Amino acid sequence: MLNQPKQTSQTAETFKSAEPQRSRAVFCQEDFELIRTAISQYLQQNGDRPDWAKYSNLYHRLGRLV
Repeated sequence: MLNQPKQTSQTAETFKSAEPQRSRAVFCQEDFELIRTAISQYLQQNGDRPDWAKYSNLYHRLGRLV
């Protein structure tokens, strides 16, 4: 017979009640406004760059959040 550690009721309860913690927001509303302003400045200064459309789309998506 194998020696297996006994599982106590306390250990079993710990496993049953262990739930993943709720994730917290990384950015607040003001952060989105600052990021959007920064992207706006980038767009004004770099209108001829090949990735301009990606930043423009991001700017408009952030506008939905603000």
